[in-house]
Amino acid sequence: MMRKLNVFGNPYIGVFCRANESLACVPPSMDDELKHAVAEVLDADLVEMTIDNSILIGSFIAMNSRCAVVAGMTAESEVKELAKKMKVIRLPHRLNAAGNNVLANDHGALLNPGLDQRSADLIAREMDVTVVRGSIAGTMTVGSAGVVTNKGMLCHPRATEDERARLSKLFGVPVQIATANYGTALVGACMAANSKGCVVGSTSTPIEMGRIEDGLYL
Repeated sequence: MMRKLNVFGNPYIGVFCRANESLACVPPSMDDELKHAVAEVLDADLVEMTIDNSILIGSFIAMNSRCAVVAGMTAESEVKELAKKMKVIRLPHRLNAAGNNVLANDHGALLNPGLDQRSADLIAREMDVTVVRGSIAGTMTVGSAGVVTNKGMLCHPRATEDERARLSKLFGVPVQIATANYGTALVGACMAANSKGCVVGSTSTPIEMGRIEDGLYL
């Protein structure tokens, strides 16, 4: 299932929301109708939360089915509900906007190359995935340059064939290039997705929607 939405009047949904196969994390101040739409499209239970009092959930959290990685400054009270449902760890590095710097599914995780070995080892162990540090099309904030589920991956349109092959091996899924929100290359900032659905910014064109649907195998 797919649906075009705005969050707080903004089409960059991936900045505000993050999902795995069973949960969708959203800001508590988001409109109730939009919360229900996200839950329905992704077939996921909602977790309402902030991170360091910020509504930019998608920028500050990375998830797979086993573990959520959150920014180091996240308060215990902010992840209390999420921690009831899955393991939560804090990123022990100055590049702690986990949603921007970690891209993960249940098979692998790509990390901003600026993250240290301690962070890489922690993510590999707690997410139980193969970890690689690298960029996508020269973009080190890999969480904004791609979106990956357990069925498919979309990435920055300037990613080379060799990059896409490496990403496919890491994540165990086919990789396609795409844009969203009328030509935005940072597709991870434009949507929240899992293997069951995708909510994407309202300015995405019909051609972009088709490529997203095909690339995520929805």
